[in-house]
Amino acid sequence: MSAYVPVKGYETVRVYRCGGAAKLELSRPERMNALNKQMRIDLLAAVRSVAGDDEVRSVLITGAGRAFSSGADLKDQRDTTPEGYPDVYSVLTGLYHPIITGIREMPKPVVAAVNGAAAGIGLSLALSCDLVLAAESAYFLLAFVNIGLVPDGGSSLLVPSRFGFARAAELAMLGERLGAAKALDWGLINQVWPDAELPGRAQDLCVRLAQGPTGSYAGTKRQLNRWLYEGMAAQLEFEARVQQERAESADFAEGVAAFTEKRTPRFTGR
Repeated sequence: MSAYVPVKGYETVRVYRCGGAAKLELSRPERMNALNKQMRIDLLAAVRSVAGDDEVRSVLITGAGRAFSSGADLKDQRDTTPEGYPDVYSVLTGLYHPIITGIREMPKPVVAAVNGAAAGIGLSLALSCDLVLAAESAYFLLAFVNIGLVPDGGSSLLVPSRFGFARAAELAMLGERLGAAKALDWGLINQVWPDAELPGRAQDLCVRLAQGPTGSYAGTKRQLNRWLYEGMAAQLEFEARVQQERAESADFAEGVAAFTEKRTPRFTGR
């Protein structure tokens, strides 16, 4: 089988092609592909580029190094409200939401190949894809609660739509890692492969989809989106507003401080 060849390079995202199959690779391996402002800009541009390219018939999203994405980069909190709080609402609505909806509305199949951590917005990114493959060592984590926040990036919709309220509540409220094998058993993801096999298996699937009936795949996505995600825009907006409330809380400030200082947070409920 032919290998992927690089066709475009953004600062933090690499784009490759193998015939009609495209691969988007998150490329901040030194930060476990945590999304900073530049990566959000680059990823949105890459998603829009492959979505609008008729020669691209399937898309694979993965991460360089030892993680898919560890979530938002907490060291990159530059945008603030007039009151001085982190402006998470604008970050979510301006960049994260267009990325997630861009993948869901893309008229071609999108596959996630999860290597290592898929945490926070990284989990949302993986679950916005149509099919999710994972390495045996991969894990999934809604880490928001650990710093006093709530799920965002569509995860309050994408997670329960895959495996129901009870398991979604457990993942969101306990903030514990969910290993790949259990994620497969619970129905969160589609396939699990040995770590060394994941890249090849993901490429095989993406190439297979690129050779398939693209219009059929697009129609299937439209059907599933209407049934499961017709209210996505409203849910994303609601998530962002609740998250902004939490970003202005004392618990969030304490959560970030504890994370930075590598200690257990002392939450007060405020």
